[in-house]
Amino acid sequence: MDLVGLMTAIAAGDHSLVRSAAPSLATARLAREDEFFLDALRAQVYEGDTALHAAAFAYDVESARVLLANGADVRARNRRGGEPLHAAAAGDPGSARWNPRRQRAVIEYLVEAGADPDATALGGVTALHRAVRNRCSAAVDALLRAGADPSLTNDNGSRPADLAHWTTGRGGVGGQAAKTEQLVIIDLLASTTR
Repeated sequence: MDLVGLMTAIAAGDHSLVRSAAPSLATARLAREDEFFLDALRAQVYEGDTALHAAAFAYDVESARVLLANGADVRARNRRGGEPLHAAAAGDPGSARWNPRRQRAVIEYLVEAGADPDATALGGVTALHRAVRNRCSAAVDALLRAGADPSLTNDNGSRPADLAHWTTGRGGVGGQAAKTEQLVIIDLLASTTR
């Protein structure tokens, strides 16, 4: 099995394949020519992504544990600067794959394992910016509880609270589930003081 195969196994929830994968795959990074859309997770994987990024997209704590035990880097960055925590903050409220409870659990696990809640990807985007933009209130709450700074701005000068009020351009955020999440997120961010 190669890294793409492992990512696909993680997306499919095949924990036996994850456990039996060569430990070297836990530290492998995707090559630029191997970038692809991981359809089962509705996630684009980029050069530098690791199996831990895939586990984060899948909200899969069990796979994340195996990968970290085999040497995965919780701070690994892809070519866009995204770390596994950024991947965990993505979601599609109302979709079949979205699971707020599992999303919260993987975010908490990654932070406990050393992920920085304020790490920035390209554009100054933190995991909190991503969670707000994707309208994932459980992720927003988990990140705030982990110490994410809601006053940080991205390179456009936007704070998470700004994104919570605006149309973010993210597909699917106009659906009812996303609108409900948006209201929860606005309340969560309003209750934080820094």
